[in-house]
Amino acid sequence: MSDAPTPILLAWSGGKDCLMALQRLRADPHWRVAGLLTTINRSYQRIAMHGVRQDVLKAQVEALGLPLVEVLLDWPGSNEAYEAAHVQALAEARRRWPGIRHCAFGDLFLEDVRDYRVRQLGRDNWRAVFPLWGEDTAALSRRFVAEGHRAMLCCVDTQQLDAGHCGRAYDAALLDALPAGVDPCGERGEFHTLSFGGPLFKQAIRLKRGESVLRDGRFQFTDFLLDDGAQG
Repeated sequence: MSDAPTPILLAWSGGKDCLMALQRLRADPHWRVAGLLTTINRSYQRIAMHGVRQDVLKAQVEALGLPLVEVLLDWPGSNEAYEAAHVQALAEARRRWPGIRHCAFGDLFLEDVRDYRVRQLGRDNWRAVFPLWGEDTAALSRRFVAEGHRAMLCCVDTQQLDAGHCGRAYDAALLDALPAGVDPCGERGEFHTLSFGGPLFKQAIRLKRGESVLRDGRFQFTDFLLDDGAQG
């Protein structure tokens, strides 16, 4: 019986939770992270939901030393279109890594989200893995900061958190400033993050802050651009 680690994809949004999931998977000899799976808004060339530019994503991928599989979506699009694109991306992954059938997610405690992912993958004989499931989010957020991981808030749901937090560093000062009802990992969608440095990156990604805009009357996005395309 082979003791070789099992290959696994990691759903990658570019934020802190998937980064912590990557760290957890890499520390577990049972798994070998083969690549990252990211949903891209093809119309805007950005990571879906987070709004992170595609060239910043590619800089992340390079700094982490992992290949990327893209789920390409047009905007606007339906959930059916998303699921069809997801199936195509998983088929591509299986062509690249024959036999792969596991995909990990950085979800923490939302049961409905977990159930959806299990069902979605199960239809194509894939299995969902949740390395961080059930973690205490207050402890996890503090550990992220203490271990030297670096991230910025790139999106804020202004119905749950003041827009002024968008663009801030995800650090101890931010965690201290979050209102009591806001999950420190933003698990209920209060905010999304962009990871750009720390112990998992071969080099930190140099970013410069762009404009900050409100979209759909609710979501505040702060744009981050590569600093002259350089890393270091």
